Amino acid sequence: MSPKNKIELNKLRRKLDILDKDLLKIIKKRSEIVKKVLSLKVYKKEIVDKKRITNILKKIRNQSINKNIDPKITQRIWKNMIWSYIDYEKRNFKKK
Repeated sequence: MSPKNKIELNKLRRKLDILDKDLLKIIKKRSEIVKKVLSLKVYKKEIVDKKRITNILKKIRNQSINKNIDPKITQRIWKNMIWSYIDYEKRNFKKK
């Protein structure tokens, strides 16, 4: 890699680092909302809502296409995020 390209690469990586910090803030906010949602659930079977998951993934796919983002990327990200939060909810579910 040329020295000029290395400099450009480092600039781009710094931009990615800034975006990652912003994403962490958003994940924190989302986690707080998920915690509140979990507190409303009475039965553990309420944690997984397949119909809602399907709707979310369709919506993300359509939005991705409209915004010219590779939908395979966003689908993977959202699937992982959804199932990570489902795992979180299952681990933290407390019967009332």
